[in-house]
Amino acid sequence: MDNIIEVKNVTFEYEDGSQKDIVLNNFSLDIKRGDFTVVLGHNGSGKSTLAKLLNGLYKPTSGQVLVDGISTTDEVTEIEIKRRVGLVFQNPDNQLVASIVEEDVAFGPENLGHSSDLIRQEVDEALKAVDMYEFRNSTPHRLSGGQKQRVAIAGIIAMKPDCIVLDEPTAMLDPKGRAEIISTIKKLNREYGITIVLITHFMEEAVDADRVIVMDNGNIVADSTPKNIFNNIDLLKQVGLDVPQTTELLFRLKQGGMNITTDVISIEESAKKIYNAIHLEEI
Repeated sequence: MDNIIEVKNVTFEYEDGSQKDIVLNNFSLDIKRGDFTVVLGHNGSGKSTLAKLLNGLYKPTSGQVLVDGISTTDEVTEIEIKRRVGLVFQNPDNQLVASIVEEDVAFGPENLGHSSDLIRQEVDEALKAVDMYEFRNSTPHRLSGGQKQRVAIAGIIAMKPDCIVLDEPTAMLDPKGRAEIISTIKKLNREYGITIVLITHFMEEAVDADRVIVMDNGNIVADSTPKNIFNNIDLLKQVGLDVPQTTELLFRLKQGGMNITTDVISIEESAKKIYNAIHLEEI
């Protein structure tokens, strides 16, 4: 499987007067095409800066970010980079620009110079992909937070991206809205083959990912499957992250003396582990 994004020895720093704040230092990362990758980290870990670097919104101070081999610092290909890698922000209100849902979703394709007929097709397909087609004539401000975020995602999908980077897209949503967005993200990855990079601090959102990356102080401190990451409870707690409730339960049972492993995530698997452990003790 080839890499759609390559981050090569990237340093990124903010300048505040005479002070320089280095957020990422000699940072490298590859994102495989078609993967669902989750990046976890507490506030200030550098994960949101990484998100903005991946689609060229931020430019590296040094090093390279390549999308399909194209540098994000090349001004000639800047629009093409943003078409290939769409970025969804935390607050959907920051991405909604029109007074009608379908007009908002059409904004991107219009800027790409697509024909009216093609735009109509792209808008309809994008709204159907996020299950918002029936709201195409609604006004965005009347929608729920989760619905607004799905419209924002549709606006990115309409530009036919190969990859979507989502920077804390559920942080401002209630549990229902969060569930809607995570379901949409999984659908886009599994059914449409879109590469997903989800930046979050909610552990449960990483459960079904192909790969989980943990960041701390601008560095990658862990990179593996969800099971392996969540089984490393001590590391997660050291970098200020919680673990899924199922993992925490198994961890505490193990601390209490139960002969049980903590390398499962789902509720079903956890229940089976607990049942088997109790059954063995009774024998």
